[in-house]
Formats: sequence, C-alpha cells, structure tokens
Amino acid sequence: MWMAEPWWRDAVVYQVYPRSFAASGSSGEGDFRGIRSRLGYLGDLGVTAIWLNPFYPSPMRDSGYDVADYFDVDPRFGTLEDFDALVDAARNLGIRVIIDIVPNHCSSAHPWFQEALASPPGGPARDRFFFRDRPNNWESHFGGSAWTQVPDGQWYLHLFDSSQPDFDWRHPDVAAMFERVLRFWLDRGVAAIRIDMANTLYKDAGLPDLSEDAATRPYYHQPEIHALYRSWRAILDSYSAEEFPGPRGAVAEIWFNHPDEVVPYLAAEGLPQTFNFKLMRVPWAARELREVIDEALGLVRGSTSSMPWVLGNHDITRLVSRLGVDQDLIRVPTEDWRRGTASVDVALGTHRARAAALLLLALPGSAYLYQGDELGLPEHFTIPADEREDPTFHRTDGAAVGRDGCRAPLPWSGSAAPFGFTDQAVRTWLPQPDWSELTVERQSADPGSMLNLYRAALQLRHGHPALGDGGLEWLDLGQNVLAFQREPGFMFMLNFGDAPVLLPSERRVVLASGPVLDDALPADTAVWLDLGLR
Repeated sequence: MWMAEPWWRDAVVYQVYPRSFAASGSSGEGDFRGIRSRLGYLGDLGVTAIWLNPFYPSPMRDSGYDVADYFDVDPRFGTLEDFDALVDAARNLGIRVIIDIVPNHCSSAHPWFQEALASPPGGPARDRFFFRDRPNNWESHFGGSAWTQVPDGQWYLHLFDSSQPDFDWRHPDVAAMFERVLRFWLDRGVAAIRIDMANTLYKDAGLPDLSEDAATRPYYHQPEIHALYRSWRAILDSYSAEEFPGPRGAVAEIWFNHPDEVVPYLAAEGLPQTFNFKLMRVPWAARELREVIDEALGLVRGSTSSMPWVLGNHDITRLVSRLGVDQDLIRVPTEDWRRGTASVDVALGTHRARAAALLLLALPGSAYLYQGDELGLPEHFTIPADEREDPTFHRTDGAAVGRDGCRAPLPWSGSAAPFGFTDQAVRTWLPQPDWSELTVERQSADPGSMLNLYRAALQLRHGHPALGDGGLEWLDLGQNVLAFQREPGFMFMLNFGDAPVLLPSERRVVLASGPVLDDALPADTAVWLDLGLR
C-alpha cells in the first residue's frame, strides 16, 4: 500500500534534457558528469526531484526516444557508473531521480528488430512488432504514413519515425522484457519512472483503418493497458529505500481530449500519477484556465492518484513564446505558427510567464518545471534547416517546425556561445541564440530576474502550510481575474485584464510576478497574498 503522504503528491520536479543541460567534455552534448556538476544549482533552486529524458544507447534519430538497449547508457552521456554516481550525488542533496521509460517502440537498431528484419515473413521474430502484408491508413505523429515497407514486401508499423518500430504488446516477450527493465533501474536507486506515450502501447487487434468520425483512435486507450499498469504498480510498491522511505513512483504521459479517457488510469492500484498537459494547450485567459484546473481537480477528487501540473516540456514551444503571441494561435494554430514564423512579443511573453510560474506553484499538488523555463528562455525559432534534428521537421518538409527550438543547450555564464554549457570553445549539438542576458550567472546577480522569482517561490512553497498538496476555494473577483484561497491564510490573484484590479484590503503581499501598485494588481501580473489568518 502507498504511504499516506507519498513524496510525489506535492513534489516539484525539474525536467533535465540531458543533451542540453550541461556538458563536461568537448562533444557539444550534455552528459551525466555535466549534470552532476550542476546539482548544486538545482538544490539552490529548491526542487524535489529531477526527471531525466532518455539516456540509453541510441542512434539518436529522435533524441534518444529510439532506444537500442534499455539496460545501458549511451557513451555520449557516460557509463552506468556515471549514472550511479549521479543518483548518489543527487540523493546527498535530497533530490530524487526519475527516469524515462519508452515502451511503445524501440529503435530499428534494437537487436529484436534486426532479428525481425533478418527473418522471413511470418517468422516468429516478427511477432514482437507489427508486420503486415498491407498497411492501413494510420499516419505517423511525425508526419507521413505510419508504415514502412521492407525489401521482402511486408510493412511494419511505427506511430513515430520509421526508425522507431512499435512493439506488439500482446506478445509475452515484450511485457517480460519491460519488467526486467523496470527492476534493473529501480535496483539502481531511481525514485520513479516517467512512461512515454503511456496510452498507446496496445493497438486494436484488428488494426482497423482510422475513420474521420472515430470517437477515439484505435491505438489509444485500449483496455488491456490497465492490467499492465496494475502489474507495474505492484513492482513499484515492492521497492523502498532508507534514504527516501516509501514505494517508488510513476507518472504517465497521457494526452487526452475528453476526461472520460483518463479516468481509468486514475483507478485504485493503477499508476500513481498521470500528467495534466492541458495548462500547456490553453490560451492565456482566466475562464479557460479555470475550466482546465477545475476539470483536473475533479478528476482526482477521491482518487489515490494525482495529476501534476505542467507548463512546458521538451515537446512544446517554450512558455515565453507561447504567451507572447496572439492567443488565437493557441486555440487554432496557423501555418505561420506551425512553421515557427509567427510574430512573438518576447517582452509580453516574459511578463506573462512570470505570472504563470506563480500560478503553477500555487496550485494544489505537484508541478513539473522544464529546464530553462526558470530562466525565461524563449523558443529558438531560427535554427538553420541543416542543423535541425527533429524528425517532425524533416518528415513534414518544414511545414511543422518541430521541437528543436525548446531543446537548445542552456546558457550558464559568459557573453558568447556556448555560454558556459561546457568550459570548452565548441559548437553545441544544437546552436544557441544570443542568450547573454539570460544566463544563470547574469540572473543570479539580478534580484528581479525570472530565476530569482522561481527561487523565491519555491522557498515559500516549501515553507508555507497552505501550499503543496491539498485543495483550493475559488474567489469571484471578476471575469478577468483568476483568484483562489488556500488554507491557512493564502490567496492567489492573477489579472488577465487590461486595467488594474483592486487588491483585498486585509492582506500582505508575499510575492509578486511584477511591480504591484499600492492597492491594485496590474495587467498580466500575479500575486501571492498572506491574509493574516495564521
């Protein structure tokens, strides 16, 4: 059974994209030693845990989500010993380590798939994947067909890039291998797993064509998935550790449109957490944000599971840039937005992103931060085509700009690239824009910086009895104001309107995302208030 208060229910998790966080060598790519050298920064920031994107051996056709070996570390990141040293160093700072599990597909370089390619049609080695004589009409999430033909005439399924063949999870070898994968990394001390594309593992057995009016896609939310996750929950429950008592956690990447789709994942004995990504997809508007928050709180009410809040990750345009465009583009993306050529007001986006950070950290439950959002980094839209790596960009011939722009290496110090990402004058694996004004070094010295706003918010969150897990009570302060109260004595306000709004008379400003007038809250500004009730 879970503990009464598992650590993940109010955790603040920092997503580390290993290729782009910090480097120890001259390759231009981040690595475990680089991450370890910056753990003090994460400790000072005040996070509970770090989530590492995939670091397994991989051809890197999709930045490591094409896994060739689930039981090792890609040499570009280090060794298994380097991983163990990172886990130990993080533990010494009170920081847990979460790793990414990629169970929907592997790399085409994986030994199983190479064995399948070498086997004749109908051979048992092909049964671990989806080989068919004729493809259906499914499309890849990265653009184009979800099927690729091999020389003997058969086709194999890949919901993502052609280098990422999908496993057939009805084959017993697949489930058995991933049980070994889980135990291998849990034995090495990881505190939790993040499950990539957690709702796509099973496909409708008939692989039917996708109809335009289908209520749900035949590769999402198949019923067998829940028995699998109950078995994974039992594995997680069987682990504990002296340093971090209690069972290990899990968070599932599940994109859903209708709440009914996610309800079964929140059932008792299922996974502890599923992401709530809707905050990332909703426009900057009080009513729409409140609807998304209400929906999520309603879904977990009475459940032992929870839904962490997320404003950014490695798959979506950075928060500053999303909030710096006409918000109708968030509702209905245009060709300019998909191509990365829409006009962005970075100053406006930064002002709003500061307010959004205070909203994220004031909501009940846990929160995930994407590396660089605490620095207010905008999307890097101007990466040259010949330096882009995301298969989305290449499979759509640039019609979708892809995700490289949110993955550029972090700026740590200095006035020129690589901005302290490594201490050597090398080209980084993705180019950096001029981020000289946004480095950790520059912002650490500026009391009013985005970085110091995050540091202050996390310090207050850890110390305030109203923050973290719990509930909230909405306050009606007008259609352009998002406001709620949390006990004891905490109030949040965010003004989405154009004109200032009055602040409560009996209150003390604890933290604000921007300058606050004597008695009023300016536009696009958020504030944490102490109501003096403690």
